[in-house]
Amino acid sequence: MSSITSREYNIEIVGIVGTGAMGRGIAQIAALAGLKVKLYDTNAAAVGAARDYLADTFSKLVAKGKLDNSRSLAALACVTGAQTLDDLKDCNLVVEAIVEKLDVKRALFKDLEGIVGENCILASNTSSLSITAIAAACADPSRVVGYHFFNPVPLMKVVEVIDGLRSDPAAGNALMDVARRMGHTPVRAKDMPGFIVNHAGRGMNTEGLRIADEGVASFVDVDRIMREQAGFRLGPFELLDLTALDVSHPVMESIYHQFYEEPRFTPSPITGTRLAGGLIGRKAGEGFYAYVEGKQQVPQEAPAPTALPTRVWISNRVPAAREAVLALVQKAGVAVDDSSTPAADSLIVVTPLGLDATTAAVDENLDARRVVAIDTLFPLVDAQRRTLMTTPATTRAARDTAHALFVHDGIPVTVIRDSTGFVAQRVVATIVNIGCDIAQRRIASRRTSISPWTLGLGYPRGPLALGDALGAPTILTILRNMFGVLGDPRYRPSPWLARRAHLGLPLVQDDAADNEEQA
Repeated sequence: MSSITSREYNIEIVGIVGTGAMGRGIAQIAALAGLKVKLYDTNAAAVGAARDYLADTFSKLVAKGKLDNSRSLAALACVTGAQTLDDLKDCNLVVEAIVEKLDVKRALFKDLEGIVGENCILASNTSSLSITAIAAACADPSRVVGYHFFNPVPLMKVVEVIDGLRSDPAAGNALMDVARRMGHTPVRAKDMPGFIVNHAGRGMNTEGLRIADEGVASFVDVDRIMREQAGFRLGPFELLDLTALDVSHPVMESIYHQFYEEPRFTPSPITGTRLAGGLIGRKAGEGFYAYVEGKQQVPQEAPAPTALPTRVWISNRVPAAREAVLALVQKAGVAVDDSSTPAADSLIVVTPLGLDATTAAVDENLDARRVVAIDTLFPLVDAQRRTLMTTPATTRAARDTAHALFVHDGIPVTVIRDSTGFVAQRVVATIVNIGCDIAQRRIASRRTSISPWTLGLGYPRGPLALGDALGAPTILTILRNMFGVLGDPRYRPSPWLARRAHLGLPLVQDDAADNEEQA
């Protein structure tokens, strides 16, 4: 932190440099909070267009009954254009929302430093670049702070406040207060690549991409599994379409390289190719999905098979999982093969954690032609979706009768190709594991806070809480089995996870001595 004495910051006039989607969104919430807003863009016409956009947005909100007309007029009156950077000289806060290039941001902040008063905070809306590196261009880096909003700003009610190594803590405190005034939830973060949300988002996005890249499941199937089985608001490809690949792909590459090619964050060639082809997402009308008049086009699922198996043999390697599967088999009225080894005509069902169906079959010396695996990480009864997985040797008859069996009660089933950890297991375990590394590095000021995850990423709960709900030992087993089969270091367990799983401690719990000091 800076050794410079903390100043007092009184923020009433906000300058915004860059009038794209992010700049407009920040202007909207600032104006509605009663702050005076000055818009600047190197393209003078863009400033007028941004103000017209805000006027149109406010009018639509009034028409929908979401905004009082008098407040709409007052907010619009708060927004004025700036012809030059010099017009921002009386601002108490300037937020840059320009191109994600370090040299361009550094040059801007160096220019602004010579224009604004000494009590003006210079904030960067960068999504992944180092705040310390941006601030290094300034003679006084203490007033440079990260202020990372998410698109669309008015709807994504979280903002990260990032302290650079020389940032004045009082400047960050002032931004926390202003965020609350604008109706957003602020979270404090250390200056690390990706901060909190984009760092944590690698678990969902890069693992989802890897699953698709391996040919395990289609984009839509991965999304369906993560939404309906794992309980996430959006699947990885829906989320990537929303953020758009022209934003998210450079962030993936930036975080990967800033962490010196850490395997956990390896980008996928899928996004690079699609970005080059212009298939960037919802705003372009086509991404991983097509969009007609803004509406996502999703293919219908094929009808499920109906022919049930004659009888079913269920692995007992995970006793609790066997009981859950057994209940579904009995509910469907299918005979159960209770022998120690499967009869020649039995469908064989295995319930691996972190293993692929092939390894599960070989470990128990089972006939892989009749083996189908079912994911039991999330409850099977009253589920919204179930996932089955075949070995490369599984016959069509075995696959289809298993599908018919587990869809018999009306719950949809997705059948995927062989994969260590199915889909939900490997994505959720990766999310929890990266969340544990964030806790280990002390990147977030409050590790138990759910707002970055639920508001910024649409997770059902924070990674540590998610891991506790499923059981830290279970997550550790999934990761160790994936790592053991593949030898891929991206799946090595975080020390934070392993130690708490071994000691029977919650993942959300800090070290006992630290808790005693805070009591």
